[in-house]
Amino acid sequence: MSRIPWVDQELCISCTLCVQAAPEVFRMGDKNVSQVYNGTGAPEVKIQLAIDGCPVSCIQWRDV
Repeated sequence: MSRIPWVDQELCISCTLCVQAAPEVFRMGDKNVSQVYNGTGAPEVKIQLAIDGCPVSCIQWRDV
């Protein structure tokens, strides 16, 4: 089973740390909150660093 990251946009504070850590995966969306646009765009290790760096823990893994 594979997994992709998911952002709880209600919790996102628009800090952009995930975008800086993995721009191949995350971007700032229309509501100025983070969104996943390419869930497999980087190695899981790099995505996990973005997840771990989120100050409000709004990024999680979702099974697909």
